[in-house]
Amino acid sequence: MDNSKQILIADDNSEIREIVRILLESENYEVIEAVDGQDAVDKVTEETDLIILDMMMPNKSGLKACLEIREKTSAPILFLTAKTQDSDKQLAFSSGSDDFLSKPFSYTELVARVKALLRRYYVYRGKEKIEETDHIVVKDLKIHQDSKSVYIGEKEILLTDIEYQILMLLASKRRKVFSAENIYESVWRQPYFYTCNNTVMVHIRNLRNKLEDDPQHPKYVKTVWGKGYKIE
Repeated sequence: MDNSKQILIADDNSEIREIVRILLESENYEVIEAVDGQDAVDKVTEETDLIILDMMMPNKSGLKACLEIREKTSAPILFLTAKTQDSDKQLAFSSGSDDFLSKPFSYTELVARVKALLRRYYVYRGKEKIEETDHIVVKDLKIHQDSKSVYIGEKEILLTDIEYQILMLLASKRRKVFSAENIYESVWRQPYFYTCNNTVMVHIRNLRNKLEDDPQHPKYVKTVWGKGYKIE
């Protein structure tokens, strides 16, 4: 298999699991199957590089499973679901997922999303070479670029790779205002469309909830109304 890149697919539909497994194994990924949300939580390990979850599953929903999986790993999570409303996407991102793909999905698009998520995760984990220098300090917030770790004072703040990349983007160019389009295309590396604005907003909110004592009055990630976000 491809350098221990292990993907967990959780769906109560055995046909979908089989299709995804065959598709991903043809790309040389190791695939582990889970039949429901609880099974997915139980099968996630330190070796899991990416998790694909169906949103609605028996025994434990994909949303609940996602929340529990986030307590075990920062590996990217991709939801596959027949739900297509923006509110469903916001629920998915709020629970800690990194991406969302509606059923029925294109096999080409699924593979592209998987590769993009894994590429970002490997960079985040320091498994691929990227240019970095020392650390960035914003007030009492310190971002260690070599270890991809973030601290406020002596307390380590655990971020997902998406949250870390948004923070790095803003912190690397202090006082520059980044629009939602700037952030989406820089971090997700996909073309922006208007519904992506909600995706960015949810991840900014999750980031603030982790960084800020009072997320309603942030001292790190500021909103510039009508324009975007910045770190001063």
